[in-house]
Amino acid sequence: IPPKTLQADSAKYSRYTLASTVLTNTKCNPYPFAKSTNQQISKLTNRQIDKLIEMNILILGSGGREHAFAVKLHSSPLCDQLYISPGNGGTHHVATNVAISPTDFPALKAFVLEKEVTMVVVGPEDPLVKGVYDFFVSDKDLAHVQVIGPSQHGATLEGSKEFAKEFMVRHNIPTAKYASFTKETVEEGCAFLSTMKAPYVLKADGLAAGKGVVILEDLHEAQAELRRMLIDAKFGQASTKVVIEEFLKGIELSCFVLTDGIDYKILPTAKDYKRIG
Repeated sequence: IPPKTLQADSAKYSRYTLASTVLTNTKCNPYPFAKSTNQQISKLTNRQIDKLIEMNILILGSGGREHAFAVKLHSSPLCDQLYISPGNGGTHHVATNVAISPTDFPALKAFVLEKEVTMVVVGPEDPLVKGVYDFFVSDKDLAHVQVIGPSQHGATLEGSKEFAKEFMVRHNIPTAKYASFTKETVEEGCAFLSTMKAPYVLKADGLAAGKGVVILEDLHEAQAELRRMLIDAKFGQASTKVVIEEFLKGIELSCFVLTDGIDYKILPTAKDYKRIG
């Protein structure tokens, strides 16, 4: 129970509750001078409580997803300063845009330390696949920073279509029939296409900014496209391997889950819409 002096003031009581939650759950307690959370809070000055419950936050990314993150985080009582790297033309209304690439890890480290950032929210897949989470947790200067995003190994589920398919098969998660091919096995891929029914689904294995999936109705067009992807490197490094997948008809949606590896929170589902053409 909070001290009566704090209970009497609803605003202070709210801040006390927030501070208690942070001290109870944080992995790095900055005020370890008392045995209990209540004793810790009662010894803090207002400025110390402010510093404890208000975070400087950095969002990585420049798309609509990151803009939505920025709007919601900006409205949080826990947010003090909000930065977004690099941001876009709309995000500057709710955050400070920072001209740093989300994959420039040394520059991000310098900025985080300079601005006393305590939470980094990663939007795009690219920095996650390149290991931004691992970079932060392995650096003793950044170990206190909370990074919202999976490890490099976890991000491989998004970074490699083949890895994701193998994961699903291994764990008996229903998924469409598939096979993977490289430049060296492109003709085997063409033969595999002839065993499939139209429409034909070709997916670049790696990240291609959401553009690496091709769906074609004609077999010969699909075989020609496979050669373009593998031999001509249509999607660059992303298509050094291509997954050919059985077409599944229906409505697709994404289910988002936040987890620390022990507990989890299921977020609302969402549907991704693509521009025609």
